[in-house]
Formats: sequence, structure tokens, C-alpha cells
Amino acid sequence: MNARAHNAHLAVLVLVGLPLAAPAIDAAAGQDAPKPERGEQIMNAACATCHDLRPIETQALDEAGWTKEVKSMIEQGAEVKSNDVPVLIDYLARFHGPLPDGPGREVLLDICTRCHDLQRVRRERNTAEGWLEILDAMLNEGAPLTEKDLPVLLRYLARNFGQAPR
Repeated sequence: MNARAHNAHLAVLVLVGLPLAAPAIDAAAGQDAPKPERGEQIMNAACATCHDLRPIETQALDEAGWTKEVKSMIEQGAEVKSNDVPVLIDYLARFHGPLPDGPGREVLLDICTRCHDLQRVRRERNTAEGWLEILDAMLNEGAPLTEKDLPVLLRYLARNFGQAPR
């Protein structure tokens, strides 16, 4: 078999084999996906039945604030088992907890959480220049950040989510 025929034969084998391999690849990928922690499961089951997660993303409450909010939601009909309440509050405080006060906090909560969860912001550590690059990219993607709010948000991010000391 010449090289051209050999390559064509290989291409056919690959194309025929891909549909057969895809389920195995999908199954293997699913095994690596982390299972959501219990607090997230409770939040998705109890909170997301009445509203999307945006109200959770934009409040950034501490443990006391989340305790009050969860109790209020239960009074309004949210179904959370009593032994799940502390698990939910702990999860909310850790992953949707307070942000540092200061100018730019409200802009972050209003604008950035339209597309991103707060964990994404908390994980990121950048210089002011790095944050500016990210904000420029977000503006190019259509983020509704005003010229007035850009420098305020940039200072807030650089001050509170700057690079960790080396």
C-alpha cells in the first residue's frame, strides 16, 4: 500500500473509531468532574427553585447575614431541612461571603457578577496592570462598565485582590 492509500486508510479508521471512543472518553471525563459539596447541592435545590443565583452573588453577606437571609427564605417557603441549614449557611458564608468595603465594591457586585461568580474574582490575584487588561477584555466583551466606574473598580480590585506577596 502506498503512503497516500495508507493515510486514507488511517483516516477512515480514525473516523470510524471516534464514535465508538466518544462514550468512553465522556465517561472518563465525567469521573474527573468534582462532585459539588453538600452546601452547594442544598443551595441549588432550595434556592434555585424560586430564583436564580444572582441574588446570592450580589449580597456578599457574612455568616450572620446569611443566617438571617436563610431564615427569611424558609419563612417564605424555601424547603430546607433543619439539619441542612447550618451546612447551607456555612457554604454561603465561605463562597458567597463578604467582600472588603470601599469604593468599587458595589460596582463589582452589580457589574462583574452579571457574568462571573465572586469566587472567580476572589481567586484572581493581579497587579493593577493585570486587572486593567482583564477589565479591557471584559469591556470588549460588552461589560456595561462606565468610564466613571472603570478607575474605581480597578483601584478596588488592585487593592483587595492584588498579587500576593512573594
